[in-house]
Amino acid sequence: MKQTGARHLIDALIAQGCNRIFCVPGESYLAALDALADRKDAIELIVCRHEASAANMAEAHGKLTGRPGVCFVTRGPGATQAAVGVHTAQQDSTPMLLLVGQVRREDEGREAFQELDYNKAFDGIAKLGFEIRDAARVPEQMMRAYAAATNGRPGPVVVAFPEDMLRDEVDAEPAAALVEARSEVSDETAREVAEALSAAEKPLVMVGGPGWSHESAKALHGLAEAFDVPVISAFRAKQIMDNTHSHYVGEAGIGCNPELIARMRECDLLLVIGARLGEMTTQSYDLFETPGGAADKLIHVHPGGEELGRVYRPKLAITARPSAFIAALGNFAPQPSDESEWRTAARADYEKWIAPVPVTGDLNPSEIYAMLSEKLGHEAVLTNGAGNFAAWLHRFYQHRCFPSQLAPTSGAMGYGVPAAIAAKLEYPDRPVIGVAGDGDFMMAVAELATAVRYGVNVVFLVFDNGTYGTIRMHQAKTYPGRVSGTELTNPDFKAMAESFGAAGFRVRTTKDFEAAFDKALGCGKPALIHIIQSLEDIAPGKRLSEMES
Repeated sequence: MKQTGARHLIDALIAQGCNRIFCVPGESYLAALDALADRKDAIELIVCRHEASAANMAEAHGKLTGRPGVCFVTRGPGATQAAVGVHTAQQDSTPMLLLVGQVRREDEGREAFQELDYNKAFDGIAKLGFEIRDAARVPEQMMRAYAAATNGRPGPVVVAFPEDMLRDEVDAEPAAALVEARSEVSDETAREVAEALSAAEKPLVMVGGPGWSHESAKALHGLAEAFDVPVISAFRAKQIMDNTHSHYVGEAGIGCNPELIARMRECDLLLVIGARLGEMTTQSYDLFETPGGAADKLIHVHPGGEELGRVYRPKLAITARPSAFIAALGNFAPQPSDESEWRTAARADYEKWIAPVPVTGDLNPSEIYAMLSEKLGHEAVLTNGAGNFAAWLHRFYQHRCFPSQLAPTSGAMGYGVPAAIAAKLEYPDRPVIGVAGDGDFMMAVAELATAVRYGVNVVFLVFDNGTYGTIRMHQAKTYPGRVSGTELTNPDFKAMAESFGAAGFRVRTTKDFEAAFDKALGCGKPALIHIIQSLEDIAPGKRLSEMES
């Protein structure tokens, strides 16, 4: 049966398992919007207020599910505004599809209204970009897009559709689901790693990156116990291991525990599973000398072979997804032995590191996150964008389950609010907390309307210190006493939330937070807590005035 390219496209998305699309509408893909009107039973359409947020929601969906999050935007300005979400997906190795309307084929190359060469525009920030010009090849080409987004190191794929192609009526081979590529580890390789772990006196396991599941994260706990090895998480990957587990010993990232950095340098075996060993995880690549500083002790496991040896030369490189590697290694796990002093000392360092710290103001974020860790238990998902406010969250909040963390390794502001909405849509019965700073929050504030429209009952925590905190901190250290370009004038966030139809609260002291949070969590609609924080407490254990003196 003949049907439009747009209907072939929607059929292809459904065949690949897509059940939700995030979008900002545009005339360049009206035919696709029309085709979606007939498939509301299969695909939920979430209409956003800004393309950056729509792309961030799709990226967050991909992180949570392991399947490509899908975002539809219009040509030109729509695509360029969505680019920040594509860049985040690239740096986080997140499967994602950005689907973009394009000008008519007959007008291409004339710099027509909003025309853009998407291959050039997204070169370097997307894993793949291409245009589908023949409606009969839509099912085939969408399978290609899904394969590129999910196989090897996952990432974002940008696909453009000329608007006249979407209206063409053609026959096409029916769409079918992509067969997932296998990732297998031989017994010989798994045995070699197991023997190395057992023989090491000071081993460390680092986990991060894509390809994890609830099952593989759970299996990791058993392996850590069997080998009695301390486990650290890469930057923004705390959710992979229960932070309260006796074998979890901290996060390698910004503001890392100095004791943990020393331990990473001291270890005689470093087994890295899934992490790329990027700049933040390796302390600006100074953790070991490049490229051979860890060659005698590094075993690196990653789904993308191109990442192995990219910066550091390993003594053993394994191309595999974390889930496949964990399963293979489990076949050679020893019986648990006596506790090692190396591991227990590492855990003690971590517990000391996450103890709340004193502050100068009336509100102490470290105490708030310690309380939330107890209150929220195993179920909550926490999201954040970028800023010094996040340093308190990532140091003092303890994640208990997978998945439970959405945070951009790219350091993108404006991510936490849309990510929280995507998380609540995926897990409507779990508490979802979107954490933001005042500068970070204002970059996505319009999505409060999206949360209210779809009844997405997220609790947003907005920490307000009246400045772009991270930049202000660096400014104080580099140019003390010379404040320039970092001060902010903010609205009444409580009143703003209420004007959108959400619940609004304001707290100024630590002791007032828990009551406000309980009300926000139980109010039955999206809620925002405006949290007034002292600028002097610029980061955990750091005073702004001391930096400037």
